[in-house]
Amino acid sequence: MSGHSKWSTIKHKKAVKDARRGKLFTRLAREITIAAREGGGDPDVNFNLRLAIDKAKAANMPKDNIERAIKRGTGELKGAELFEVTYEGYAPHGVALLVKVLTDNKNRTVAEVRRVLTRQGGTMADAGAVAWQFERKGYIAIAPDGADEDTIFDIAVDAGADDVVFGDDLIEVYADVSNFQAVRQALQDAGIQFEAAELGMFPKTTIQLPEKETLQVMGIIDALEELDDVQQVYSNLDISDAAMAQYEAAA
Repeated sequence: MSGHSKWSTIKHKKAVKDARRGKLFTRLAREITIAAREGGGDPDVNFNLRLAIDKAKAANMPKDNIERAIKRGTGELKGAELFEVTYEGYAPHGVALLVKVLTDNKNRTVAEVRRVLTRQGGTMADAGAVAWQFERKGYIAIAPDGADEDTIFDIAVDAGADDVVFGDDLIEVYADVSNFQAVRQALQDAGIQFEAAELGMFPKTTIQLPEKETLQVMGIIDALEELDDVQQVYSNLDISDAAMAQYEAAA
């Protein structure tokens, strides 16, 4: 799970940068709109919408923005129709990629994703060629500062968590989708603050590469996540400590 922890740390740092550039609110609004469209505008009965709203609130997204995004999803406000699509591909050296996008123009977005991959030595893959290497799980990230690890572990596991990983930067809780809501609620009821709580795709096994090749793949993932329509890139790359240090030094 060490690779997961490093990717999560990178993701949180990118979110700070996106917030500064104004990109984060756009991505969060799209997530809320899709969730409301698919499950209705009431977060008390639409768990995916509740997760999206919680994420937006954690990023200090204004209430009015959240409400407008919900209304666009339920059809109360007009707006461009959004499509949720996951593209599959490979970075160099056989690293598997899932690229989750929310777009109002699938032709434009797939062309942008393909261009990034091909320019940097990657390829698009047929549907299903990569997805089988990942599994959908619930994920909760907790800042370790002052946290009682034994308490978090006991609460999470008792509520149905599959795994709890303790790292220097994050405490990560993984749960099956069917148990995720119960785990999240148990930790929340105990007063534990989250850095993130979401559903995502996680690799069943990871691949390790030499430092130079690892940095090359991380660069491709960064380039994909710079695209406006890309919400998240999932990878089965495990990052070594040396590669992480190089990446952070160059950031």
